[in-house]
Amino acid sequence: MKISRKINPKLIAAFLPCAMLLIVTLPANGNYKNKTFFCNSLTAFQDTTKPTKKDSVNKNDTLPSNRSDTLNVKVSKDSLDAQIDYTASDSVVLEVPTKKIILYNKANVKQKDLDLTAYKIELDQPRKTMVATYTRDTAGKIVGQPNFKQAENTMVADTIVYNIQTQKGITKNTNMQSGEIYFYNEEAKKISKNEFYAFRGRFTTCDLDTPHFAFRTKKMKLVSQKMAVSGPIHPEFEGIPIPIYIPFGYFPISQGRHSGLLMPTFTASDQYGLGLENGGYYKVLNEYFDVTLRANVYSYGGWALFLNPSYRKRYRYTGVLNFSMQNARFLTEDPKDPFTSTKTFNITWSHTQDSKARPGTSFSASVNAGSTQYNKFVANNPTRNYANNLNSSITYSKTWDNYNLTVSANHQQNSNTRLVTLNLPSIGFTANTIYPFQRKDPVGESKWYEKLGIGLTSTLIGDASFYDSLFSFQHLIDTFTWGAQHQIPIQLSLPPAGPFQISPGISYSQRWYAKKVFRTWDAVNNKVVTNSEKGFFVGNDISFGLSVSTAIFGTFDKFKPTSKIMAIRHVIRPTLGINYKPDLASKDYYSVQIDTFKHFTRLSVFDGVYPGAFSEGRFGGITFGLDNNVEMKVRPKNDSTAEEPKKIRLLDGLSINGSYNFFADSFQLSQFNISARSTLFEKINITASAVLDPYQVDSFGIRKDVYMWQGGSHSLGRVTNGSVAISTSFQSKPKEQVKPQQPQQDESGLLPMTLEEQQAQLQYIRQNPAEFADFNIPWSINISYSFNFSRNFKPDFSGFETKTFSSFNWNGDFNLTPKWKVGLNGYYDITSSSIQSLTMYLSREMHCWQLSINVTPVGIQRSFNITINPRSGLLRDLRVNRTRYFTNF
Repeated sequence: MKISRKINPKLIAAFLPCAMLLIVTLPANGNYKNKTFFCNSLTAFQDTTKPTKKDSVNKNDTLPSNRSDTLNVKVSKDSLDAQIDYTASDSVVLEVPTKKIILYNKANVKQKDLDLTAYKIELDQPRKTMVATYTRDTAGKIVGQPNFKQAENTMVADTIVYNIQTQKGITKNTNMQSGEIYFYNEEAKKISKNEFYAFRGRFTTCDLDTPHFAFRTKKMKLVSQKMAVSGPIHPEFEGIPIPIYIPFGYFPISQGRHSGLLMPTFTASDQYGLGLENGGYYKVLNEYFDVTLRANVYSYGGWALFLNPSYRKRYRYTGVLNFSMQNARFLTEDPKDPFTSTKTFNITWSHTQDSKARPGTSFSASVNAGSTQYNKFVANNPTRNYANNLNSSITYSKTWDNYNLTVSANHQQNSNTRLVTLNLPSIGFTANTIYPFQRKDPVGESKWYEKLGIGLTSTLIGDASFYDSLFSFQHLIDTFTWGAQHQIPIQLSLPPAGPFQISPGISYSQRWYAKKVFRTWDAVNNKVVTNSEKGFFVGNDISFGLSVSTAIFGTFDKFKPTSKIMAIRHVIRPTLGINYKPDLASKDYYSVQIDTFKHFTRLSVFDGVYPGAFSEGRFGGITFGLDNNVEMKVRPKNDSTAEEPKKIRLLDGLSINGSYNFFADSFQLSQFNISARSTLFEKINITASAVLDPYQVDSFGIRKDVYMWQGGSHSLGRVTNGSVAISTSFQSKPKEQVKPQQPQQDESGLLPMTLEEQQAQLQYIRQNPAEFADFNIPWSINISYSFNFSRNFKPDFSGFETKTFSSFNWNGDFNLTPKWKVGLNGYYDITSSSIQSLTMYLSREMHCWQLSINVTPVGIQRSFNITINPRSGLLRDLRVNRTRYFTNF
């Protein structure tokens, strides 16, 4: 039976067209129109639809897998020089036909140092522009306001249009900051990376959205980190315009050092008249050197000139020089001579060498010299008005191996006595301790004699003293003298003998003198007459000693378990020495009558001559000392075992030292030197010292060889001189914890301010404390008290005199309100029962402005000033100031 398959005519009709279509299209290429915008949009930097013209293949390659191809690709002229990174939290829309990329919600675009964030950012590739805008939420609040950052420039605007290639752009309603200045402009045009033009804008140093004050202008140009220039400007306060117009404005906003004028401040004084102070010019000569010139001018004819060059080189040296001249012409109460003029000068120089510049060699200078009356006529500076001493020192030091050489020049000057003393030159040579018997290659334990050490210290000083009113070069030569001192200590370090440390030693000293001084009694005039003899003279001294020291510890811990005190620990460190010193200086001593009552005293021909006289007499006896330390351990406030007990120092030290001479004919027991130091409650610092004389005195104050406890007295001695100093400081906790800022470095890598410049700033703060009130500290107080006295011979040996001096200092402030602060600084001389200096101030914080009132009603320079100025350092010279001085010489 034959079976045939049935064929559906519908299948044949569908199969034939498909087969014909396959045959026609199989050998053919795609016939599509070439569209280039798609590939250009995605890969604009490279045309991937065309093959490269040149393929260079290394013919020496034998393995195809290692073949190195160099492709010469043509880059479009309008391509970008860096890639663009973009993100968005909502969506990223790519419009292929228009070649645009649109970012929504927290959009961010970065390229190189450019950083743009906004709610919506539109990237237009053909135009190479970015358009950033914001949106509003259902409550009408702005969300995602465009924020543009590039290099040091930051701006916030409603709309930002920016060309990536030319770095130009236009912004609407723009807020930007450059340095300390905040700018707001209705429209701004960015023409380069750091240059902007603005239309209808304001600028201020107040960081609020609605500033307390601002300056309005129609046109302005800003060069970032350099300057801002504007057309006619007028100020406004709290949005209210002030009808004061300035033709143009120039605001330097460059960072670091730059030249410029220094604006003066207006003052008024009854003694000096009207004046302008601290006006001048600051000039930067190069990155290492600058100079400041300031001047004060007064209507009564007085003036002052200040020249202040400074120099610095990183890792090498830094220094500053200040030369001041002042012609103080002030009003007096004498009708015949209404004005008095005084010309004075002062020079200061400070130089510091970096220790890494020349290891082993150092050079430093600290010079403060000039007219002795200069400080007296410095206006509105009580600190300098009461500074009676001027000191200078220039030192060069060289160290090599075990030796050190120091060459220096020193200067002392007293404005009360007007005595000037020069130490020039001052040469010191030191040899570190050497051990001559020590083996070069020690093996095993060292022998006792290997611990024998010898050292050397030598000093040579030239000295000249004169009064400034009698100064002349010939007088300087006549009063010049010199002296030298050499010391050779010999020590032996022995191993401890149980709890005792034994240290024998020998000390030899020699002194060279340039003159002798002889004092005799003038019976005709009833006074001591002094004569001198120049030459070269030598004095010698030697001493032998053996000292023993140990430490004794004692602890008392028998306190109740409920007591806060756990234990008290007492440490005693006694020392005992046996010493012998022959009398090598007796030949230099003599007796001289000092008054009409036939009282005599022993003096040396080298008294008052550098380096001083050796003590007279043979000494053979003991020296003793005792030092004490007391500490207390208290339980922690919480009974937690995690907290350790706290140690409290009750007595940091209490020491007493003295000696007893068996060979002396009289006054065998020496005076006792007593000193104590303690810190109570970790707040109150106490330091005290005294000299206790165990012998009695007669009615003229002359010592007698009779102990104080003899004759029925229960006293152990007379306190001949002593001192006490107490200081403390308290302050409240700060309102906000502020992290300390590290000193920033400028573009040249140097610290922005030298130590001398910091001292000048501190001096300005002391003069104007209200301008620097710290409202973060609600209150603070610093108190110090000092007392000292001494009993010595009068300069003419006519008897004894006791000099006492005590003073009380205080410095405190407190907040009346969160925005008002009151402060008071004072210095009270208890000896004269008078306030020597008093300064009161009142400060008001007004966010970006500050009101300060400083009053000095007591002192040589009394003053009153009130200042209203911006807190910004850039606009510090923009101030309203009223100052009055009252001089009381």
